[in-house]
Amino acid sequence: MHPLALLVGIVALSHGALAAKVCPRPPEVLFATINVDKQVYEVGEEVEYTCRPGFMPNNGQRKYTCLPTGKWAFNTLLCLPKRCTPPGPLENGKIDFVELQYQSTINFSCEPGYNLVGSKTSQCMSDGKWTGIFPQCQPVTCPPPPIPEFGVLSYRRSKPGNVSHFLDTITFECVPPMALFGNETATCTANGTWSSIPECKVVTCPTPIGIENGFIEFAVRRTYHYNESVSFGCQPTYVMEGSKHSRCEKSGNWSTKPICRAPCKIPVKKAVVLYNGEKKRVQNDLKEGILHGETVSFFCKNKEKSCAYTVDVACVDGNFTLPACFKERGFFSTLVKKDPSDMKPCEDEA
Repeated sequence: MHPLALLVGIVALSHGALAAKVCPRPPEVLFATINVDKQVYEVGEEVEYTCRPGFMPNNGQRKYTCLPTGKWAFNTLLCLPKRCTPPGPLENGKIDFVELQYQSTINFSCEPGYNLVGSKTSQCMSDGKWTGIFPQCQPVTCPPPPIPEFGVLSYRRSKPGNVSHFLDTITFECVPPMALFGNETATCTANGTWSSIPECKVVTCPTPIGIENGFIEFAVRRTYHYNESVSFGCQPTYVMEGSKHSRCEKSGNWSTKPICRAPCKIPVKKAVVLYNGEKKRVQNDLKEGILHGETVSFFCKNKEKSCAYTVDVACVDGNFTLPACFKERGFFSTLVKKDPSDMKPCEDEA
């Protein structure tokens, strides 16, 4: 073969081989585009990936060149969704979400007793910001409550002004002598209504009746109104037990009246006892007896130890019981036997 013809054949084969070395379309990257989009790329031709709006590249390579082998280098690029700043707390409400990345949605809701003012949702946008303005949870309000007839009320509000909000309270009172029936306080509830409204009613009590062994002080025979009161006293030597005053109650009845407790006679003719820490002769010093609730101590003899001990006895509404150990002395025994009150005290006896 002619040398020139051989050279032409070799060049033709080489050109054909070079022509065959082209790259196909580069691999797709999720959420990315390429600047040159063709079916075939020449060796040495370069493409550049750009992440779509709302996505950002990782540290992978963005530019790739068609290699002489007809292949692209291994692609390490990832386009990751942008993240939005975590939403701050919603006072008196809550924010529900699963993700905080591009196209994610968060939902707003309020606690019972609060209304959502604003949008219920917000979406993470391509610029990494949330759509719209975050809502607020504002407390439910209650209308002015009805005032009971003959009633007055006072407010306790959480905020200044004339509007009652959720959990605000009002306190009711009745103009004397009216009586309040129902709860004296009402609360603004979560559904915007008041919990309860009381009533003011007329209440009367009949003329009070006296007490046994006592009397009513300055009582007038008439009808008494709610909260009016009367005072009681006891006859001399009787002790009052309970409150001195009785009040006309909502039920139309008088509150518990006091009781006059009776004094006690000491049922012995002669004896030496301890009264208020001092020795007293019953026949002389205590012949009128003692008052209800007072105590005297009797001397009892311990024959085995030749000593004396005391036993306390209290007057209980006219009842007085001598201790079993006490023996009243007769005339003869007073001459020959020593009185227990003059004996030495026993050390162990109660």
